[in-house]
Amino acid sequence: MVELDHPFSTGKPTEYNWAAVTDLQRVIPCVEGGRVIETTGPDSAKAEIAVKMGAMSMKFTGKVEVIEKDEAAHRAVLKIKSKEAGGQGFANAEVVFTLSGDGGTVHTAAQISGKAASMGEGVVQSVLDALIKDFTEKLATV
Repeated sequence: MVELDHPFSTGKPTEYNWAAVTDLQRVIPCVEGGRVIETTGPDSAKAEIAVKMGAMSMKFTGKVEVIEKDEAAHRAVLKIKSKEAGGQGFANAEVVFTLSGDGGTVHTAAQISGKAASMGEGVVQSVLDALIKDFTEKLATV
């Protein structure tokens, strides 16, 4: 399990950020290589992400779901369950957004297996770190 915390600022009001992080059509493409394949419910979607780790490129496909929304506290929890295309691995995560002011924090708890995990925890952590930093920058533009 890899856990990461990132503060972020979009320069936008909390209401804007809340609308963005709870709208899967907006938030999923903010992840580098991420795209919505199909909306499966008001708070769930089938999605894929292409990830480059060192010399390897992998594609994960699975379900993204908003499992908790506390609008008063501006706290949302997204759950991601995905499998590696053509492989035995998976990448699952729980992402908690806590918003305040013009940003907030994103806490990511990820479980990774298969080829991605074989790269070592340090590589996995640095790739996730870069993905989350890029994500928070793109969040300001959606």
